[in-house]
Amino acid sequence: MTPLLNANFFFQTIPHKVTDVSQLPNWDFDGSSTEQAPGHDSDVYLRPVSIYRDPFRGGDNIIALATTYNSDGTPNRTNYRHEAAKTMELAKDTVPWFGIEQEYTLFGADDRPLGWPKGGFPGPQGPYYCAVGKIIHAPCILSYLILTCCSFYQHLGAGNVVARDLVEAHYRACLYAGVKISGINAEVMPSQWEFQVGPCEGISMGDELWIARYLVQRIAEEWGSKVSFHPKPLQGDWNGAGAHTNYSTKQMREPGGIKAINEAIEKLSKRHDQHIVVYGEDNDQRLTGQHETGHIGQFSSGVANRGASIRIPRHVNEKGYGYLEDRRPASNAGKLKLPRLTRCNLTWYVQIPTGLLISLSRPPSWTSRRFQAG
Repeated sequence: MTPLLNANFFFQTIPHKVTDVSQLPNWDFDGSSTEQAPGHDSDVYLRPVSIYRDPFRGGDNIIALATTYNSDGTPNRTNYRHEAAKTMELAKDTVPWFGIEQEYTLFGADDRPLGWPKGGFPGPQGPYYCAVGKIIHAPCILSYLILTCCSFYQHLGAGNVVARDLVEAHYRACLYAGVKISGINAEVMPSQWEFQVGPCEGISMGDELWIARYLVQRIAEEWGSKVSFHPKPLQGDWNGAGAHTNYSTKQMREPGGIKAINEAIEKLSKRHDQHIVVYGEDNDQRLTGQHETGHIGQFSSGVANRGASIRIPRHVNEKGYGYLEDRRPASNAGKLKLPRLTRCNLTWYVQIPTGLLISLSRPPSWTSRRFQAG
């Protein structure tokens, strides 16, 4: 099990209200303690790049995402955001949009999947995806950002869902913080969930995803639970966990954009091996050609094909424009170079006065009173 992605956090008190990231000072920390610098030259600089409302403290408190730089001003070797930002700047005229479907698995303190029976296994996959109760035929409505409406079988019932209160708390925390979270759902394997972030333009995709990842791990602490981003947390006939990446350019989103989509897929096919290298660790355990994946050794694409490397959604193919979905990235992608953010640093900037503090009590207070959007 890989319970965590590398994210360090620090606290600092600022004596005034901050409304823009440019108002924050640079800071430094002991990089030798995080394997980001040698002991004889251990100070690593933090440069804030984005800020979010703090859902844990409320008031004027904020969370800042910061990148790392060496003492000579060069980007730290773990700072992949620096190069990614330059790449996005070069591509800004194409107006690239990203939307990432982040899957993760919840584990208990005993390192077993949360809610699984002691000494055994739950029933086979089937009744857990988007589960809430008995099986009914109902329209699918995504909260907050309604992407589409379709009819499918939802599985309803307390026996099919694990830790919905934790997941809802994370959803509300993201909304409160200002993260562009566009939905959540229970996944195919019990105790596995997904949240979607986006659409985000350019480098902001990485920033938003890392904050959302941090928040779900931080909130899991309150439940005594662990979050695993391993792409195959359990061997056997269980789905793995991915970070399916939806991508489009301005040209793809305009009428006739299917041509640009197909051209992009052709280019992707020629660099499959290079992409796999940076699409997450242990991804070979997930990309087996089974459990809704394409095989790691072969590039493929298709319309509505969840067993392909690249999927063109059916409605995109019918309309003739929209986006493509790269289904290859693992759930821990980003620990390497997607989107070129391997280790990020979070700094809580605590304001004076702090304003009204939010209680850190456990449910039901988390789901009923905390993280009200707005």
